[in-house]
Amino acid sequence: MPNVKVYSTSTCSYCVMVKDFLKKNNIQFQNIDVGINPKASQEMIDKSGQMGVPVLDIDGQIIVGFDKDAISGALGI
Repeated sequence: MPNVKVYSTSTCSYCVMVKDFLKKNNIQFQNIDVGINPKASQEMIDKSGQMGVPVLDIDGQIIVGFDKDAISGALGI
């Protein structure tokens, strides 16, 4: 099982879409709300160079946004 982190905020519609996609494909993930966690927000920026969400970290592979093809490829689904 891959290690999946989703950096998101509670008001982001694309974040909801990413999490729904992962759930539909039975992928366990850690949701990290960067809107309430400044340390996690900085970690996300350091990893991705981006301030926008969602950002996914799939076994160290960083994907910015809800890029279904990239996410599927990283997960092998």
